[in-house]
Amino acid sequence: MSTLDVVPLRSFLMIASCGGFHRAAAALHLSQSAVSQHVRRLEQVVGAPLVERRGRQMTFTPRGELLLAEARRILDLHDEVLRAVSVPGHVDTLVLGSTEHGAEQMLPEIVAALGEVAPDTELRLRLDRTARVAEALDAGRLDLAVVLEIGAASPAQKRLRLDWFAAPDWTTPEHEAVPLVQFDPPCVMRPAVLELMAVHERPFRTVVEVGDLAGGQSAARSGLGAILLPVVDRGLEGLRPVAGLPEPPPVRMVVRARDGVPSRIVGAVQKAVDAAFA
Repeated sequence: MSTLDVVPLRSFLMIASCGGFHRAAAALHLSQSAVSQHVRRLEQVVGAPLVERRGRQMTFTPRGELLLAEARRILDLHDEVLRAVSVPGHVDTLVLGSTEHGAEQMLPEIVAALGEVAPDTELRLRLDRTARVAEALDAGRLDLAVVLEIGAASPAQKRLRLDWFAAPDWTTPEHEAVPLVQFDPPCVMRPAVLELMAVHERPFRTVVEVGDLAGGQSAARSGLGAILLPVVDRGLEGLRPVAGLPEPPPVRMVVRARDGVPSRIVGAVQKAVDAAFA
């Protein structure tokens, strides 16, 4: 009987969250060939292609999209069972959840920092929407969470900037409702978009609803509409900032932890996040 290994599944989810093989490999501290091999192993198991190339862009096949949804459920259950049967107080595995936004920029810093302060601890990464990451932390399925919060930041916190992005040839309509790509609920970005457009009395229409960052970027690259995203220094492949839309509010990355996580680990993750966006 064929078996879906959790290690390739984690790499597969990271590809979706980071938007490509190269960034996923950097986030996981693996070679790009290792990540590619993980995908090939999954394709051998399911008996069908999971990703495909369209020019320079990578997209998921319908079978790949289905596996993404199921992989999240599999890994959630796997980690939950492992935590339930582990000896209380014995911490040799750290489950860290992070928002997908800016993940390719943060995760290499986080992995390196944890390798220094907790070298004997296995790190398991879970990337998802901020709302789901926060929910998983509250439910005890995560040890640490890096989440996106919208609003002013204190001087000690690293502020990020949101901006509107679209395909290079997309233009902002002047006298029509603005077509937008939005994340489906639950989402911390969506209420911000609704409030922003309402305050500025800017009519809009949601042309695409997506469930993850990769889907949102793909829809925007296709020229379907503009999407609100945090600005990252490595850029967003196939997208460019667009003018003529309301200026978004500031955002910040916040590190949260469950009770019992050593303060040295929480501090190391916070410093890594700050360094990533310094």
